[in-house]
Amino acid sequence: MRVTMIGAGYVGLVSGACFADFGHTVTCVDKDPGKIDRLEKGVMPIFEPGLAELVASNVKEGRLFFSLDAREAIKNAEAIFIAVGTPSRRGDGHADLSYVYAAAKEIAEHINGFTVVVTKSTVPVGTGDEVEEIIRKTNPNAKFAVVSNPEFLREGAAISDFKRPDRVVVGTDNDDARERMRELYRPLFLNETPMLFTERRTSELIKYAANAFLAVKITFINEMADLCEKVGANVQDVSKGIGLDNRIGKKFLHAGPGYGGSCFPKDTLALTKTANDHGSPVRIVDTVVQVNDARKKAMADRVIKAMGGSVKGKTVGVLGLAFKPNTDDMRDAPSLDIIPALQAAGARIKAYDPESMHEAGKMLTEVDFCDGPYHAVDGADAMVLITEWDQFRALDFDRVKKLLKSPVVVDLRNVYQPADMARRGFNYTSVGRPRGGQALQ
Repeated sequence: MRVTMIGAGYVGLVSGACFADFGHTVTCVDKDPGKIDRLEKGVMPIFEPGLAELVASNVKEGRLFFSLDAREAIKNAEAIFIAVGTPSRRGDGHADLSYVYAAAKEIAEHINGFTVVVTKSTVPVGTGDEVEEIIRKTNPNAKFAVVSNPEFLREGAAISDFKRPDRVVVGTDNDDARERMRELYRPLFLNETPMLFTERRTSELIKYAANAFLAVKITFINEMADLCEKVGANVQDVSKGIGLDNRIGKKFLHAGPGYGGSCFPKDTLALTKTANDHGSPVRIVDTVVQVNDARKKAMADRVIKAMGGSVKGKTVGVLGLAFKPNTDDMRDAPSLDIIPALQAAGARIKAYDPESMHEAGKMLTEVDFCDGPYHAVDGADAMVLITEWDQFRALDFDRVKKLLKSPVVVDLRNVYQPADMARRGFNYTSVGRPRGGQALQ
């Protein structure tokens, strides 16, 4: 099938490369000449494990193309995916749909024959109706169906998530569109992937509801972590104890500094805005947004406390900047709250991240970016782990101890074991776990 992706960002590029790997002919269109030029040279605009190799193999096989010219790509397509950004709008937090609307208008101008127009971008309920109206107004003679097909890709595991998904959600009441979407995803039938067909508005809401629920789980276990510290319990055991209940499940129950990234922050805000606009507030999600924002800001205080109550004139060695491992995405990363707060309190920051330092450099100032984890802790008064990259899980702590001015380690991801760190002679702080079985004060 001939497929066009409008947008060669994270969702469009990963989805396009995976569809090409399924055997479809895919053209990814983007308005950024620099991005298209880099892609044609095999240079990825984002870091995603396995993506460069997947793109290269499908370009070589003649199934994946990149273009600045939407006209030909739209005209020749049987399915067109809108995969543009929907950032939070300044002021009210609602999703900015200007890129979606612009894509819809451009599609309408060049559409040729019956075409399925698919919203892959995360969009508020009712956006499909608006896309349909734009196309009809722009080109009354167009033959098309607008379909909702939300993505559920985890950064760092996006290719696996696309090829072996838990489910595929498709929102349409058009029989021809339904069959075309079945054909697109036919390779997944070998994995017996559930394909859920719903009404379009239902499909749009599923995406927001899923992300909001996961954000609730994260925020819940973070608050349990705070309680554990007060009563002398261990949040990791609490997580395991409740996660073994099949009704709850063990995923997204890892205590930490709060959620970030490209999805949860903006999607929870967009959901609360939609709910309030329709007079049906989602108070749990409202609270989650507030609690998570406060938590990220509070992590700096945790570091300051571990360093004796003041960081003025001291150096903090930070490991990990991206919002999660295996990505270079810095959007709403906890580090963007923690580091400026430490700097405001007088600290000097040395930092290392395997992939995100280039992006971090655009958002953080006066940070000494380092060549590796040991460079970051060399001469520092404390080591702070913010993002749990694999290479931080087995550090040589004899070396770390020699490099640090004082043996202070703040582990915001609970990577290490308190008893082991104490045995090594570190003043160790983690999240939701008591020191020596005693409640943290």
